[in-house]
This record gives sequence, C-alpha cells and structure tokens, in this order.
Amino acid sequence: MTRLNQGNVLENAARRSIGVCVLAVCIGAAGCGSKKPPAQPVQPAEPVSSTEKPAPKEPALTPTKRRILSLATSEWEFFGSQRVIYNDGIESIPHVGFWEDDDEAHIQRVGRYWQAVDKPGLSGLNCSQPWSAAFVSWVMGTAGVPDSQFPPASAHWVYLSQIIRKSDGPYSAFVPHSIKEYSPRPGDLVCASRERYGLPSVTRPLETYMLEDTKLHCDIVVEHNGGSVDAIGGNVRNSVSRSTVELNKDGLLKPTRQRPWFLVLENRL
Repeated sequence: MTRLNQGNVLENAARRSIGVCVLAVCIGAAGCGSKKPPAQPVQPAEPVSSTEKPAPKEPALTPTKRRILSLATSEWEFFGSQRVIYNDGIESIPHVGFWEDDDEAHIQRVGRYWQAVDKPGLSGLNCSQPWSAAFVSWVMGTAGVPDSQFPPASAHWVYLSQIIRKSDGPYSAFVPHSIKEYSPRPGDLVCASRERYGLPSVTRPLETYMLEDTKLHCDIVVEHNGGSVDAIGGNVRNSVSRSTVELNKDGLLKPTRQRPWFLVLENRL
C-alpha cells in the first residue's frame, strides 16, 4: 500500500500531535485515501454555566456495563484517542487519531468488527461501508451481552427495531427514550439520524416501521460530565472517536445539524 511508506506514517504522526478544527456537514467517514484535515486553532469550549444542574451522583456500574465501557475505551485508545467536540453547533477535532485505512493493524481491526456481524470479507479498506453498527455490535458481543438482548447487525436500525419491539417486556435489557425525557448515562446508547429529513419524535409505543432502512448512527456513552456527555463510536471521522456532546440545563441532549439526536437507548444490564 502506498499510504504505508515511512513518509506518510511520519506525516500522520505529526498531524495527530496538533489540534485541528473541522466544520461538519454529515456523519461518518469521508472515505479511504481522503486527506486528513490541516492544523487549525481550536476555540476552547465555554465553561459550564453555574446555573446548569450539577451532574447527579452516578450509580455503581454493573460488571456488564464496566466491560462495555472498558472495551469501548480500549478500542478508542488503540485508534489513537481521536477526540471530537460538538459545541454551539460547531464540530472541532482537537486531536486526530489513526484512521480506518492508515495501516494494516487498523485495517484488520475494522475487519474484526465486521466479523461480529457476519461480514468477514470487509475491512478498513472498505471505506464506503459504514462500520459504526458493526463496532457497537462487536463491543456488546465481546462484553458478553447475549444476542437475544442485543442482536448484532451491520445497520443500527436493524438491532434497534428488534430491541424496541420487545422493550415493554418485564425483563427488557434496553429501553428506548426520547431525548426530551431521559438523560443519557454511561453504558447507554445515543442515536442520531443521518437522513436529510430527520426522524419523528420518539413516542410510546415507538413504531419500528419508522426506522426501517433509515441511515442512523449510535455511540456508547462512557462518561457524564454535568453539562455534557462523552460517547465513543466507530466510523466517526474515519476512526473510533470519543465525542463530547452538549446537554441542556435539564441534562438532556441538544441536537445539532451535525448530530440530530432523537433517541437514547437505556442500558438496564
């Protein structure tokens, strides 16, 4: 591969060591071989207002949630700890990590995620194939979550539809909530639309036909910071990225053009 010569490796390392700022117009990867963004100054996020509600005391994490968070974090670190920040409708990337096709190790790592959804022929070289659902499925399966509770799928709408259909049961492991009624906690999933026309508000019961064949993106919440949450997801700017997402004064997700959030999937494991 021509991108694996020594010059490119050194150039990538240099770019990862400095901050960059990118205005986003969509969610997902830009594709293999795309040029990494040039260095630009990043404006620091405004401090959380003292009038905003403080972060509630976090309940003790269950062993399953600890495994989910540990796996998501270790994969993020393997990809070079890329950070994405959404603040006042602007997306910035203060640290660029390794991308899906940077080298053989990361190419094959994405291939491991694809294997979790029975698509072993795909890898990080298949940049036109969104792999964020495969990443979430791999994390859940590797953490020991049974397929009956979180069915692995190569598209987010597939596993969401199956989970939502049985979410009213007494032993439901995952429960959907509108972003207007529930504040995400570590271990939950936060989901956004990638469709131009967006999605209707989540109601009870949520009709799963609304999700069929829709383009979605979901991240795993790993930290609640009072005025924001951090969430880790795959195929976010060509990498496994940790995103910081603003909350409003009530602790609820604030949708933006780049991330039109519509659903929080509560994790009760």
